[in-house]
Amino acid sequence: MPNASQGSDWSGRIQAHHQDRLAIVYVRQSTLQQVLENQESTQLQYNLVDRAVSLGWPNERILVIDEDLGKSGAEANNRIGFQRLVTEVSLNHVGLVLGIEMSRLARSCKDWHQLLEVCALFNTLIADQDGIYDPSYYNDRLLLGLKGTMSEAELHLLKQRMNQGKLNKAKRGELRLMLPTGYIRQPSGEVTFDPDEQVQSVVHLLFRKFDEIGTINGVLQYLVRHNIQLGIRLKGGLNKGKLDWRPPTRSTLHGFFRNPIYAGAYAYGRRRPSSSQSANEGRCCGPLSLLPEDWQVFLPDKFPAYITWEHYENNLSRIKENQSRAETLGSPRQGAALLSGLLTCGQCGNRLNVRYAGQNDYHGYSCTRQYSSYGGSACQSIPGEALNQYISNCVLDAVEPAALELSIKAVSQIESEQAALEKVWQQRLERAAFEADRAARHYQCVEPENRLVARQLAKTWEEKLIEKQKLQEEYQRFSRQQSQQLTEEERTLIQRLSDDIPELWNAPSTTQKQRKEIIRQLISKIVVQAEGRTEKV
Repeated sequence: MPNASQGSDWSGRIQAHHQDRLAIVYVRQSTLQQVLENQESTQLQYNLVDRAVSLGWPNERILVIDEDLGKSGAEANNRIGFQRLVTEVSLNHVGLVLGIEMSRLARSCKDWHQLLEVCALFNTLIADQDGIYDPSYYNDRLLLGLKGTMSEAELHLLKQRMNQGKLNKAKRGELRLMLPTGYIRQPSGEVTFDPDEQVQSVVHLLFRKFDEIGTINGVLQYLVRHNIQLGIRLKGGLNKGKLDWRPPTRSTLHGFFRNPIYAGAYAYGRRRPSSSQSANEGRCCGPLSLLPEDWQVFLPDKFPAYITWEHYENNLSRIKENQSRAETLGSPRQGAALLSGLLTCGQCGNRLNVRYAGQNDYHGYSCTRQYSSYGGSACQSIPGEALNQYISNCVLDAVEPAALELSIKAVSQIESEQAALEKVWQQRLERAAFEADRAARHYQCVEPENRLVARQLAKTWEEKLIEKQKLQEEYQRFSRQQSQQLTEEERTLIQRLSDDIPELWNAPSTTQKQRKEIIRQLISKIVVQAEGRTEKV
């Protein structure tokens, strides 16, 4: 705060037309933790009201803007208080803006100079601990610009120092990462498997189903169909560490299969900010995922693993292949074109496109890259049905010798899946019974005279009993729909179908998506070349 002699010099800048307008005191702290712990700093900012009074403003003409408590000054987009300040100045309502220091007003030169421009335009003064400045004067504007630049540089240095410290700690494997479902951190800091058996069973089930189904959306549909939820340990709050069962989502499963912790690896710096900017807010559209070789820190075998590193890389490759992009096949869909994504033009080497026309899913394959991109003529166009039938016959001929082995594996896979589902159901029933028993014990321990507590505990006990009964009814419906072991009749049916693969292939119950999955297991690329301008290949 300037001394008395300095204050008289600075106050000479204040004119009557300044005092005819408002004096705004802007109060800000960067985080909620600072608001709670650095209360002296916050109070020091509120005390600027007294300084405004000493400079000639009555209390009723002083406006305190403190909506930005707990918000960073790095940008103005999320600071309602700063936006309100700029608006009031732009409306010529403000004669003086007071802040404890320039970094309270803005940590970004862009936002800071915007405020200076508006204050200079409407003849508004700016004051801090050191003095009072008129942005319309060049010398004052130069000094204010320097202070704003120093505030931005200070934030940059703080971030740089913090990030370097985090990186050094991560290189030693000591930086604590957010643990996904299936892991907990012991009081000693050691990371172990979640001791809850149901949590572990669901994690193993997710990896098995992804190996079998091959798509995240398919796994999601499977979980929803069987009412399987994910066990999440709460990260904060009063119930920190408590297990919370939540329905799965696509984004949750996407992060699950991409998390290297499940392969036992400690990884830091797996993403970097996107360089593309949002047109509306000027923000980064989102972080970009990096390849494992580009991660800042990679320490294998740091955690207990659910899968191997090779298994993890295969999952990443499969997720990438499922994306509908030109360089990948994409996940198989229900369209009639069995060879979608597999055909390559024998003339130009580009992938053939699928074209549908008319009714009954009539389709063909054509190479139109030269036509669409360069205005040339199409290389070739081939009817789809005949080519589909030819490739299907080749696939059936290839799998027929292994029909018996496939039938045995099919029986084993079905029984394994049923056993896994049965295990999950039994664990859910066991948990529901435990919750009901615990609620009963709580009710029985309360004094009968304490009706205020007893009524609530009785209500909780009743809710747990209802949940237990509801789960038992769901399990009974599940048990009626499928048995844990295949019947002899079902085994005979599987054996009979394995003896006649073409019948199974052409059965109405076999979907186009399933046929495509089988073809892609055997064929990765087909090069086709039409004879001249004909459709014969």
